[in-house]
Amino acid sequence: MIIAKNKNLLELGNKIRLERMKRAMSQEKLAELANVSIRTISDIERGLTDIRYTNLLQIATAFSLPLSEMVDFKF
Repeated sequence: MIIAKNKNLLELGNKIRLERMKRAMSQEKLAELANVSIRTISDIERGLTDIRYTNLLQIATAFSLPLSEMVDFKF
């Protein structure tokens, strides 16, 4: 069983997964648009890795969202 590093990382990963699913986007497509690996997307969504600022910015850009909306957990 794989356990998330902490609650905040899991919440951020869930937010990214929700945004990706709202767009009917695969992890592969998001990885391509954000210029990161599929494994990075998978690990972020599961809260297994501490996301780098640059990766978060690239993911927000792939979603056409401001960075501030990515860290707003009111969903």
